[in-house]
Amino acid sequence: MKRRSFLRYMGIGAIGAAGAGCTGASLFNHSGTERPNILFIFSDDHSLQTLGAYKARMQNFIKKHNITPNIDKLAEEGMLFENSFVCNSICGPSRAAILTGKHSHINGFMENGNRFDSSQWTAPKELQKGGYQTAVIGKWHLGTRPTGFDHYDVLPGQGAYYNPDFITKGRDKKIRKQGYCTDIIGDMTTEWLDKKWDKSKPFFLCSWHKAPHRTWMPHPRHFELLDGLEIPEPENLFDDYEGRTKAAKMQEMTIKDHINIASDLKVTPPVAKTLVSRIRQKAPKSKSMDPATFGEFNRMNDEQKKAWDSYYVPRNEEFRSQNLSGKELVRWKYQQYLKDYIKCIKALDENVGKVLDYLKAKGLEKNTMVIYSSDQGFYNGEHGWYDKRWIYEESLRNPLIIKWPGSVRPGSRCSEMVQNIDYAPTLLHAAGMKVPQEVQGRSLMRLLKNKTPNDWRESILYTYYGKDAHAVVSHWGVRTERYKLIEFFPLGEWEFYDLKKDPLEMQSEYNNPDYQNVIAALKKEMERLFAQYKLNPAPRRKKYSG
Repeated sequence: MKRRSFLRYMGIGAIGAAGAGCTGASLFNHSGTERPNILFIFSDDHSLQTLGAYKARMQNFIKKHNITPNIDKLAEEGMLFENSFVCNSICGPSRAAILTGKHSHINGFMENGNRFDSSQWTAPKELQKGGYQTAVIGKWHLGTRPTGFDHYDVLPGQGAYYNPDFITKGRDKKIRKQGYCTDIIGDMTTEWLDKKWDKSKPFFLCSWHKAPHRTWMPHPRHFELLDGLEIPEPENLFDDYEGRTKAAKMQEMTIKDHINIASDLKVTPPVAKTLVSRIRQKAPKSKSMDPATFGEFNRMNDEQKKAWDSYYVPRNEEFRSQNLSGKELVRWKYQQYLKDYIKCIKALDENVGKVLDYLKAKGLEKNTMVIYSSDQGFYNGEHGWYDKRWIYEESLRNPLIIKWPGSVRPGSRCSEMVQNIDYAPTLLHAAGMKVPQEVQGRSLMRLLKNKTPNDWRESILYTYYGKDAHAVVSHWGVRTERYKLIEFFPLGEWEFYDLKKDPLEMQSEYNNPDYQNVIAALKKEMERLFAQYKLNPAPRRKKYSG
């Protein structure tokens, strides 16, 4: 029996036949013989919920208030992947998977804080070798300087929203640029194309944004963007984590108890006068931020500080006067965090538009493949959370949109399961280059042509190797179109979900006798994926079993 039909034969494949395949995506005959330019626009922590193009929880709100018109237009002009997933939902590991086309345990970057082995094979190196001029601008976050790029201007670590520093190829010292990080990255992207691109070569250009990563510091032009509006709440904002393993209760990423009221919500908590006096000897004064969290505020100029305080101080005074508690306090935190998050996305979208307008104005649009994605999804209050890391849907799924005029029909949508290890082979395939056998992902080119291979995957493997951050327990799991099986191996506990009946993942059915045949088949599938991707689970299971 073919691999593609096995899972459906076992009853664990597609939710319904209508959900399979790619629609409206028949390939145009590309008229030119030139290899395409490739522009890869990448964001950080951009959720499907906050993209108008995706059918997600806040789609109507995002569309009504015109938050992502440029990214949505990109989807209208290209293909949107409805079932795009990451293999490890955290910043550095996601980037490493994209560069190498390999899972975390193979590329060696398993969690933030690791250092990327820059000597290993990467898609940018291969494109560079194959005649592409390569550049990366923006967030890198891999602990070592980029390799395989003719040019780079990257943020150190997470970078800063205001007046960020950049590490530039050929320079030992960081350079501080004045302005707002998202705008600066957009401007540097078009500047590279205008002044540094060798027009005799195709380009592979990565415009990789910090936004909308925590701590969600908007540009002043967007401070008032959502004033007076109420963002829809998720049904499970007040999740009590019953019906699952203890992993969900152990985490430390709730809006209720763990979001930082100072740096995340920009509210100054009561601080002892002696502490304030001691800290302010080394930090500038601000009425809107905790004196202990002046890292970002400290790099603002006077005009920026004035604009910041003029908005946040009155808001904070109103908040204090309300003396909120209980669920009303959680609701206030939810609204404020998410409004700042969405405002950061608005600036991101504007700069996506800036770069796309540049391509069109310069006549580059027709022969440029444009990719938009994010390093993972993000929780916007679902399960009462912010952040990512989990195999649960909101952080497992990430946006992926590809526009390629003359090659992908506008308005296409693909529901096949794709993963971020697929990006590297897709880039090489688009450039007319061979993909090394050791690459674990698969090229998406056939999907872009509406020709789904018979052996296309019906399941994905996910791994997360956490330690202390947000107290999210390490886990791995398998997801099919309908089901999800998770092993929290440090706890020796499992969860299982029927996504058709329980899309919010509120009740594990692992011990439900009605699902035991499905669970057994999924455990076999997980072991098959371990073997396929050369992951030996035994040492980690043994470590925690005593």
